[in-house]
Amino acid sequence: MQNKGFVRVFAVLLTLVCLFYLSFSFVTRYYNNKAAEYAGGDPSKESLYLDSLSTQKVWLGYTLKQCREMEISLGLDLKGGMNVVLELNVADVIRSLSNNNQDENFNKALDLAYARQATSQRDFIDLFAEEYKNLDNGARLSAIFSTFELKDKITPQSTDAQVVSVLKNELKSAIDNSFNVLRTRIDRFGVVSPNIQRLETAGRILVELPGVKEPERVRKLLQGSANLEFWETYQLPEVYQQLVAADNILATVLKEHNDEAAVTETETVSADGTETTATETVTDNAAATSEADSLLQQIAQDKPEAQANQSMEEFAKQHPLFALLQINQYNGQLGRGAAVGVANVRDIPKINEYLAMKQVKDVLPRNLSLKWGVKAIDEKEQFFELYAIKVTNRDGTPALGGDVVTDANADFVQQAGRSEQQVSMAMNAEGAKAWARLTKENIGKAIAIVLDDMVYSAPNVNDEITGGRSQITGHFTPEEAKDLANVLKSGKMAASVHIVQEDVVGPSLGQEAISSGVISFALALILLMIYMCAFYGIIPGLIADGALVLNIFFTMGILASFQAVLTLPGIAGMVLTLGMAVDANVLIYERTKEELRAGKSLSKAIADGYSNAFSAIFDSNLTSIITGVVLFYFGTGPIRGFATTMIIGLFASFLTAVFLTRIVYEALLAKDKLKNVTFVTSITKDLLTNPKINFLGARKTGYLIPAGIVLLGAISMMTIGLNNGIDFTGGRNYIVRFAQDVKTDEVRNMLDEKLDGAVSVITIGTPDQVRVSTNYKIDDADPAVDQEIESLLFEGVKPLLPEGTTLDQFTTTYIQSSQKVGPSMADDIKNSAIMAVVFAMFCMAAYILLRFRDWSFSVGAFASVAVTTLCIISFYTLLWKVLPFSMEVDQTFIAAILTIIGYSINDTVVVFDRIRETIGLYPKRDRYQVINDALNSTLSRTFNTSLTTLVVVLCIFILGGSTIRSFTFAILLGIIVGTYSTLFIATPIAYEIQKRKINKKAAEAAK
Repeated sequence: MQNKGFVRVFAVLLTLVCLFYLSFSFVTRYYNNKAAEYAGGDPSKESLYLDSLSTQKVWLGYTLKQCREMEISLGLDLKGGMNVVLELNVADVIRSLSNNNQDENFNKALDLAYARQATSQRDFIDLFAEEYKNLDNGARLSAIFSTFELKDKITPQSTDAQVVSVLKNELKSAIDNSFNVLRTRIDRFGVVSPNIQRLETAGRILVELPGVKEPERVRKLLQGSANLEFWETYQLPEVYQQLVAADNILATVLKEHNDEAAVTETETVSADGTETTATETVTDNAAATSEADSLLQQIAQDKPEAQANQSMEEFAKQHPLFALLQINQYNGQLGRGAAVGVANVRDIPKINEYLAMKQVKDVLPRNLSLKWGVKAIDEKEQFFELYAIKVTNRDGTPALGGDVVTDANADFVQQAGRSEQQVSMAMNAEGAKAWARLTKENIGKAIAIVLDDMVYSAPNVNDEITGGRSQITGHFTPEEAKDLANVLKSGKMAASVHIVQEDVVGPSLGQEAISSGVISFALALILLMIYMCAFYGIIPGLIADGALVLNIFFTMGILASFQAVLTLPGIAGMVLTLGMAVDANVLIYERTKEELRAGKSLSKAIADGYSNAFSAIFDSNLTSIITGVVLFYFGTGPIRGFATTMIIGLFASFLTAVFLTRIVYEALLAKDKLKNVTFVTSITKDLLTNPKINFLGARKTGYLIPAGIVLLGAISMMTIGLNNGIDFTGGRNYIVRFAQDVKTDEVRNMLDEKLDGAVSVITIGTPDQVRVSTNYKIDDADPAVDQEIESLLFEGVKPLLPEGTTLDQFTTTYIQSSQKVGPSMADDIKNSAIMAVVFAMFCMAAYILLRFRDWSFSVGAFASVAVTTLCIISFYTLLWKVLPFSMEVDQTFIAAILTIIGYSINDTVVVFDRIRETIGLYPKRDRYQVINDALNSTLSRTFNTSLTTLVVVLCIFILGGSTIRSFTFAILLGIIVGTYSTLFIATPIAYEIQKRKINKKAAEAAK
């Protein structure tokens, strides 16, 4: 084998890379186990333990936080959690850019474009421009969008193409702003390893929150409006005395509370007395000042000295607020900025609780609002600042709203011989006037920039700013400056986001998925290993088995290096890849057996076996990879996980089966340790050795069987139809598990009236678990509808629940998972699915044409995959009301169809490769005989590959869990129908076309 040294070096390097990336998963598991052991079942303690270690270096210079980011993450279907696709209202963005222009044709064009987008894959802005032109051919878009805010980008003379380009850039900016707002909100939510990414469709953002258990809170968090605000601020000395008073009253209240708990007889504290004490504390200025100065000196002391005079526990009793909130001071002097103090992230909830108490509010100024900074001030991300915001408007509104900002950007500037980051901000005319007044009144003070009630920055005002253009400087990193610019731009767009797709998976369902996935994977691997040893002998079998184990190792390592998420379909993809990886070994071993039967020596037979099998392995793997790429491009979520795993697995199998196993054989041959290897066993010695089946002779019957299935399917489609899932129709799914077995008819009858009859119920997995599907109010984007439907479900099935069950218990304990797909999302998924299948078919046909340079092979391959696809769809329309599991046509079904297309072509390519090889060796041999011989000589490989893949998929079908049963059933059908199509559709059609070409040439020669 050439380049043996390169292969060895590459394999070693790949092994080291895989070990490196997989090590992070072991490290995080170790610390997770330590945290669980320390917590003793208390989730808050476990979280606190992991947070305390998050910024410490624990492995190869990486912090625990970095290790957790680099480990193989489990998908929501394995871990539980929430997956949401949010859609920015693009029409709202365009209206905002036009300053809410009331032109009739403008608003009508927006409505028409919105309606067209449901059935089109084109960009919304292009559709809008087309509709506007159709309504008034002479109208120019510049008349709508040449506003004050866009005066530097759009003029009355701008062409429609220029306006469309500007609108697309502004829309991208709006999406970026929404993305950044959502990212910050999610970071505050405290989810481990969240995933947020922009999708190809303009305006859509995917959010994955593993392990989250409060879906209603997440919905409100993600769909809330982003409110950018500018607030005046207090300086710390202006509010320090009141903070001391709050600390004192808090100590009094907590002491009284503790005393009440300590005595046997409960005593009531007079509210009036408390308030009097508070008033006295504030009004006695001399005493308060003296105490404040004393306290400030005490806080300023070094910790050892402070502990010598008073224990921290005692200090916390006397000063509960200042024990948690470190006052902003230096050398015993109060800081002059708007930040009043710093607190550890773990103490923030307790501080918020203290500040929300009525007694504390009463002693603080009425116009003081305390807000936290959004970013930590230390490298370990443990400490956050608390800002003193001054509420100057009587109605509690900010001094200036963020909607006046027209643009913002970050760049480098030269200041005093050094460069630093600067954020520039521009406002509209109305905002410029208000900003000039605001800055004039606050010279020397800070103005806080607040988004989502969090302070992003509080720059000091040096002088009055007129003209609406401002520069904010500070010790920004480039990332911080860019983030602040994005925050400022977020106030510009009055665009809402709403959920168009949602999946919620409960942790118990996720645990079941892990168990079923691991069991099916392990059993499939064991069966494959036994099969290879039983069919080809102990040594060849063990070498092939070693290649399979290496294949798994490389696949997992590469997945870890991509920081990919492992899902249940991903595990299915890995198991399926094992079945397809065996195919390469089978091809090599079958060719080696042929060479041995031809009388060649073992070393020569092995070398020729690898050489002759290479083109078939290369072609079959490449066609499967093309299918995986199509799946990845058109799929979403778990489907992409399946595609990613399959593509990586195919690359790994090519390396292990074609190159690494050959190195092993050459090493064993050099040591003379393969003397008795024959690649057969007593069981398989005479199996399919010289078959003489006349496949072409039976081609007419072969055409009739799939034609009959497709005809029956067409009749069923017109009468029964397909069982379309909510991916294609829109709607909601809820998997509900009861404490006892239930009947689907009974549950449906209970829910019919509640949900206006728009409900279906089927059993999922076990008799105590059902899936409720409904499209009730699916067009209503109001977030409250989700809660309403959960309430209606609860009221409907209440008789089946234990007495005393509450709505909260029902949603958290009995609802195992939920899924929502909005109508627009459903239309997009359906269109993408159709395009994916058609595109995959043409890709296969084009590749065959390019590779074999004969359109007869291309037509035969296309006909084969088309027949296979139509047969499976026919089986699904014929059987979905008969079989005892869900047979919905949804995204996973389309993924199965595409996988089958790849598998079917894989099989066809091997036969076509043998036909091409034989024609090259014997160009004048009768074509009928050549093709029949090719089919018979590859029959052993066809049998072995189909059987091993069938066994593997059967393991997933039986043990892989109810959620992917429909998916694996489609693949089971595909293996059988695809193999049949290769033998009786693809090859006979290629023969028919070639025969006509040969006859035509013979006729021309005779003339």
